[in-house]
Amino acid sequence: MLDLNRSLAMSAGEYDLLTVGELLVDLISAEYGDHHDASVYHKYFGGSPANIAMNANKLGIRPQLAAAVGADGLGKALIRQVRAAGIEPALIETVEHATSLVLVTKSRSTPVPIFYRGADYRLSFSPGLERSLRQSKMMHFSSWPISMQPSRGTIERMVEIARANGIWIGFDPNYHPMLWPKEEDGVGYIKAMIGKADIVKPSDDDAERLFGKDSPDNHIRRFLDLGAKLVILTLGKDGALVSNGKETIRFPSLAAEVEDTTGAGDAFWSGLYAALAQGCVLREAIRTGLAASAFKLKYTGALADLPRLDELKARYGI
Repeated sequence: MLDLNRSLAMSAGEYDLLTVGELLVDLISAEYGDHHDASVYHKYFGGSPANIAMNANKLGIRPQLAAAVGADGLGKALIRQVRAAGIEPALIETVEHATSLVLVTKSRSTPVPIFYRGADYRLSFSPGLERSLRQSKMMHFSSWPISMQPSRGTIERMVEIARANGIWIGFDPNYHPMLWPKEEDGVGYIKAMIGKADIVKPSDDDAERLFGKDSPDNHIRRFLDLGAKLVILTLGKDGALVSNGKETIRFPSLAAEVEDTTGAGDAFWSGLYAALAQGCVLREAIRTGLAASAFKLKYTGALADLPRLDELKARYGI
């Protein structure tokens, strides 16, 4: 159980955060709609762990990004963007497979994705990756890299090392059946990973895909029963429901304007991590996550030009 009125005790490390997983291209429709009828799509930087690292860097903490891209023009362009943002791309592998793409509908509610996977799940474990992990205070991963080998094995080894060395683990259980081989029980595997993380942040859609339709309180209880220490269930316009197993608190949304929901969850994670890295108590860090999400919602695409952490908190009265 994690106390909402305390900060996380972190070991000294060169990096505040290591995000691990997909770096890819989002193709987002120019028009709103859920059926991919649009004829025009715009290209954006994408991939949840990559978005979180980019956002966290803007907020003022020290992130690292581990991912795999193709030896193609899209992969090279993504690496250039990472480097231009001030993040050293030393942990981004270039592999002989096409850079992954996601086709996404522009949406004010839940974007509808279509996945085209190539390079993203080819991330391998390496001595350099292990060194960076051991030099980090927090580690983040999502369901993408654990859906296929070899990145699944990479994540499993990293989780073992993180748990053995007091490195905080955040897990986004964003299960989607299209990401998993049909013969595998993706839901069962994700449920087994939940208890290995310190902080789990599902959306209401994620919870429904894992457990079926139910109330937010019952969804929270299911995550806690699987061993989650802190569950942050984001509920779109209704904010977030947060529980450590002892107390459950509802946090209202801070969003006043919604242009596009793509990347809103990633912005939340980045605000949460940035605040935790700077010693904020969990309650304040959660509100900071909601502030970062509210800021991002005003813009199309997964990334927005987030201000530094102090300015973001001042804008939203935190």
